[in-house]
Amino acid sequence: MVDMGANTQLPGWWDQYRDVLPSGLEVLVSMETAAVSVRSWEPCLVPGLLQTSAYARAVIQAAASTRPHDVADMVAVRERRQQSISDPVGREPLELWAIMDEAVIRRPVGGVAVMCEQLAHLVELGRQPHVTLQVVPQSKGAHPGLGGAFSLLEFEAEPAVTYIDSPGGNLYLEKRSDVRSFAATFDLLRASALDPDDTEAMLRRASEELQNV
Repeated sequence: MVDMGANTQLPGWWDQYRDVLPSGLEVLVSMETAAVSVRSWEPCLVPGLLQTSAYARAVIQAAASTRPHDVADMVAVRERRQQSISDPVGREPLELWAIMDEAVIRRPVGGVAVMCEQLAHLVELGRQPHVTLQVVPQSKGAHPGLGGAFSLLEFEAEPAVTYIDSPGGNLYLEKRSDVRSFAATFDLLRASALDPDDTEAMLRRASEELQNV
């Protein structure tokens, strides 16, 4: 997996941030650079590839392990990762399919103003042809994604990889059986979630409700 990132024709821009990247995260960043598509499930936070700078800053500052002088660089890393979607260099935009739990869009991370900006950003991104957003409504009750967040990364000529971010560290699963299992879970979440149009409507309602509190 490390070789996959090292062999990409794009420069390793993340090298300058190695001092602030959490252990193992440089592998994810390099794989995102090489990937052609990412399918992501998030039950707690807006996925990093979709976060505004203000939202990202609030999340990073809230982490107990974050050193205050590292915050600006860590936000910069998140912004640079997002260029694979918004402004890729020498390649097609990364195809992103992100599913979030409704709790993600209801939690006012950073305060009302920051969260409303984040919700508006999601609406804008969701209209891009290479980005698909869905929300699993709380009314669904228990669902297959309650075990935690994960992402499926797919490549042109390499096997797909499952990435799991946990308090115990970052996991990268390459066994076909593991990847198939998480792909099946993602498909179940996709079937449980609102379609993209209804998701946009929910994002707009969430923003209006936040502003009216």
